Formats: sequence, structure tokens, C-alpha cells
Amino acid sequence: MAMGKGSPTQLCRAIGFDFNDTSLLTHALTHASVENLSNTNTYERLEFLGDRVLGLVVCDFLMRTYPFEDEGELSRRLSGLVDRNTLSSVASSIGLENYIIHGVGTSLNDSIKADVMEAIFGAIYRDGGIEQARHVIEKLICTLADEVKAPPTDPKTALQEWAQGKKLGLPYYKEVDRSGPDHQPVFSVQVFVEGWNNCMGEGSSKRSAEQTAAAMMLKRIKEKSNG
Repeated sequence: MAMGKGSPTQLCRAIGFDFNDTSLLTHALTHASVENLSNTNTYERLEFLGDRVLGLVVCDFLMRTYPFEDEGELSRRLSGLVDRNTLSSVASSIGLENYIIHGVGTSLNDSIKADVMEAIFGAIYRDGGIEQARHVIEKLICTLADEVKAPPTDPKTALQEWAQGKKLGLPYYKEVDRSGPDHQPVFSVQVFVEGWNNCMGEGSSKRSAEQTAAAMMLKRIKEKSNG
């Protein structure tokens, strides 16, 4: 097992929050590659929670900050602020890789750093409530809003906007398989759009697999339109 190089106190100082229950922070920093741990002792459950907390706080911030933008514009801003690149960039800015607890040989790539960042948001919410989580997220994430003023539309958002424009139902995503070891899973997801054959996507997380599936569907739609 490779322990983080930095102390929890240093990390708390960097994110601007002191934990009452330090075990929550430990869980948020622990990768599934650590031997002899159950999934409940790794960051995955807190990541699940943190993703929702992050989305809520950022959505509320955008609604207040950009009162005259429509749903599509707000969605693009949201996508730019909560995507893997932004989260991993913020994680790197606070040196998060120095605190992650992981198995020997595990590469701390951008995806893992983004996931742990979300897990920390979930841990803060569990420890201090929504207002404490809001304070940290607005400090670390929402201050970047102007830097992602016109982020590229991600495939899921683009597919949803296309389907809505065609008066179709919302795209539906279904996880059909999960393979590989627990610390390096491969997710397979199908996307369904009314009137179209489903498309399959794979990724290291369910989210990335959904994005790949959406991109494949958009490619099919474009090819048919050009044809």
C-alpha cells in the first residue's frame, strides 16, 4: 500500500475545511486498489454522494450568477465546471495526488483524481452539511465559471439537445456489463433513442461509458444525415 505523502492537516488547509470525523476524509482518499478493503472503506460511495452535491451546488450557483441564460446555456456551463478535466485540474492545483492512499503500482490518472475530488465533496457534506460543502465547492470550482464561459458541448448534452429538438424522448442509458478488477473496472453502457438502434460505449467509469455511447449515437445520426 502506498500512503499519501502529505498530511491530512495540509489537505484540510488547502481545501478550506477541517473535518470533525477524520475517518470520512480517510475514506474519501482511499482507492480500491488497497488490499483487504471492502468497497465501503474506499472513496466510491462518497464519490457517488459528492457527484450529486457538486451538481446541486454548481447548478444553484449558475442559476444565481447567470439569471438571463436559458437551460441549454446553463447546461453547457455546468458540464464545463463538473467534468473530469476541471475536477482533475483543481485536484492537481491542491496537490491531491500527494494525499491519495492507493495500492502499489496504481497510476493516479486524471480520472482517479477527479473521482477523489468528488469523494471529498461528499465527505464534507456528510461531516459539515450542505453550507460547508457549498463554501468549499464555490471556492474551488465555481470561481472558474468565467474560464469555462463557452465550454464545448459534451456528447451526452449534445445528444439530449438533439433529441429534444426532434421532439423525441430523452436518451436512456443502461449499464449492460462491468468487467475488469475492482480498481480498474471497464463499464459497458447502451444508449437508447426513440427511432434509432441502440449504441454501445465503454469507459473506466459509468459516466465515461455513457459519454462514449452518446458520441457513437451522434456519429450514427450525423452519418445518416449526410447520407
